Amino acid sequence: MDSAVVSLLGAFLLSIIGLFVFIWSLRKGLLVENPTAASVIFARGEVGQVDDPALQDAAQASMQQAVKEGGIQTHAADAAELLDRISSDRSTAFPVFMFITFACLWLVVGSAAGLVSSIKLHEPDWLTDYAWLTFGRIRTVHLTGVLYGWITNAALGMIVWLLPRLLRTRLYGAIWVMLGGALINMGIAGGIGAIATGWNDGMEYLEIPWQIAIFMFAGFALVILPVLFTLVNRKVSHLYVSVWYMTAALLWIALLFLVGKMPGVHTGVQQATTNWWYGHNVLGLWFTPVSVGAIYYFLPKIIGRPIRSYNLSLLGFWTLAFFYGQVGGHHLIGGPVPGWLVTLSIVQSIMMVIPVIAFSINMGATLQGRMHLARYSPTLRFMMFGGLMYLASSLQGSLEALRSVNQVTHFTHFTVAHAHLGAYAFVTMVLFGAIYFMMPRVLNWEWPYPKLITLHFWLAAVGAMIYFVGLTIGGWLQGVAMLDAAQPFMASVEVTLPYLQWRSVGGSLMVLSHLVFVGHFLAMALRFGPGRAGAALFWPNDTRSAELGAPHGK
Repeated sequence: MDSAVVSLLGAFLLSIIGLFVFIWSLRKGLLVENPTAASVIFARGEVGQVDDPALQDAAQASMQQAVKEGGIQTHAADAAELLDRISSDRSTAFPVFMFITFACLWLVVGSAAGLVSSIKLHEPDWLTDYAWLTFGRIRTVHLTGVLYGWITNAALGMIVWLLPRLLRTRLYGAIWVMLGGALINMGIAGGIGAIATGWNDGMEYLEIPWQIAIFMFAGFALVILPVLFTLVNRKVSHLYVSVWYMTAALLWIALLFLVGKMPGVHTGVQQATTNWWYGHNVLGLWFTPVSVGAIYYFLPKIIGRPIRSYNLSLLGFWTLAFFYGQVGGHHLIGGPVPGWLVTLSIVQSIMMVIPVIAFSINMGATLQGRMHLARYSPTLRFMMFGGLMYLASSLQGSLEALRSVNQVTHFTHFTVAHAHLGAYAFVTMVLFGAIYFMMPRVLNWEWPYPKLITLHFWLAAVGAMIYFVGLTIGGWLQGVAMLDAAQPFMASVEVTLPYLQWRSVGGSLMVLSHLVFVGHFLAMALRFGPGRAGAALFWPNDTRSAELGAPHGK
């Protein structure tokens, strides 16, 4: 029995044991509904106060008035707890700004490479004079740039900013976090350069050569250790669910990356098994928990209402941890792997509806009566859109794992559409919303042109939907054509061409939205445009507004 089978079987047994421990904890009443834990994201007296630093002052007041008209009474927030929050934000400002700046850089590089590779699918003779611009290389540059450069940097910046806030303490070891971020981005830059020259490890999502990946793993370790030390030195008695999601995600990505990049260990069929164990888990155990944890913080915080059920949030966390580890095997249906391994993966994929439905019910109940606030809050729009796409992409993924569906969609553009529904429409949109909320508190300056945030949202949302719908239809027709023995293979290529062109249209809108976003970020960081440092940074209705205003530009 090879190491891949042993590791997968061991992970499955651990999941079963963990599930029984979870059931036992329910029987013992250890997960009784805990409104105190659900409210830990608010200072005392802050429930009922809306909060979106991306808003102009007048829009913030209008949004607050819309909440009051619903019969909600607000009170002055506890000044001491707000000062703790300011102290946390100060301790994280430099590392967060570094991560988000790198994320913006790689977003432009990665999305530009993605658009070039998209156009090449229907214009194969375009930009063929240089080897690094051939499809095989530029597409991999795109993957590395957006998955590690954009999403990973943005996720790390959000984690580093959010956890000290939730733990009500400063970030310990900020200098080590910055060193870790520098090593990670050295690895990303070196990896993209290596891939462009034709040097890569040949595994999906793991193309960065292991010699360069050493820098990235060392960087992850230098970020994780200060985060864990900050967790140990917390001032709160309850760990909010976002802390669970984000701390676990940091540990998972480090373990996944270490196992996936071990040189000379994964060969043959075992390599394919390990590849999809990593490839699916980097989405499900890194991108997904970070994004779900973000929604669990930002969405209630913006609307001024704690999540409806804290138990449902924990149920979602534990079932994600129990069931996701084996999901990647459904990509090997029809391959030379044990039948039980594929069947186990399909079962686990179907079981993933549990955390998804738990999350969706919880967010729907929390938003009940306040969905109209999305008219005012751009950050809330991003969070609501991302949460809806989490439901859609997860349900689609569970159905796609079924053998009857997989035989049509496998090796087609349908899978690419699904990947972008998860990694872009869900994860990236949530990260955009988080950055719009965070950066005014990081830079002590508001976004200079709020209307650009709305423009960014609609360009990205419409572009992503054009991309997804076009490739979904084209991929399904491609799969049906490939299964028809009476048709030549080229028929399955020709049928996709109109949909590949729509993919490039959607991709162009997405790239344009990124340029709007990054340009707005630069204007904010360089203090271009209107000088805005007003009430949206902290509400002036607390008892010590003068003291709170000074550190935030008032």
